[in-house]
Amino acid sequence: AKGAPGPSPTIPAWEAHFAAARRRAGAEQAMAVRVLLLQAARADTDAATRIYERGDTAERIAVLTALPHLEPGDDALPLVHDALRTNDTRLVAAALGPYGAEHLPAHDWRQAVLKCLFTGVPVDQLHDLADRARDDAELARMLRDYAAEREAAGRDVPPDLHRVLSLTAVSAASAEGAAAPAVNEEG
Repeated sequence: AKGAPGPSPTIPAWEAHFAAARRRAGAEQAMAVRVLLLQAARADTDAATRIYERGDTAERIAVLTALPHLEPGDDALPLVHDALRTNDTRLVAAALGPYGAEHLPAHDWRQAVLKCLFTGVPVDQLHDLADRARDDAELARMLRDYAAEREAAGRDVPPDLHRVLSLTAVSAASAEGAAAPAVNEEG
């Protein structure tokens, strides 16, 4: 068919279809097509990285979205870190999807949450926010410091900050366990 991607000695056919997804499937379906292509091809970290680095924003988001299905372990974390360094809120949100939520180290994840608050990424878009934030005293400290800086500068505190701060509250069971002395049940 005219305009269809053809085989290339250097680019696998599925990668050519990935690049042509918007043109061939339409803007609304391109994301799903790209994620399915990555899954069907069982793209490894090298292929995902190559596509991410060559891709536009929509293609990069598709790679980040597909990562949990590709099982790259921690090897794809550089892609998440790259997305978090951008000012594109769509990439930042995609970086904090299921793969980023599972694989980002605590310090990096906390910094990413602050970036979301700073750039206006709705925290509803962060995968596993409640689980990752629960009992996180360091995140709570960072959020309080950020709120104090905003207030001292005469700026509004993002409403989502208070929501995330409430998620960091130490659960009653954890607080009791930490405060209560160990009981020796033997004697």
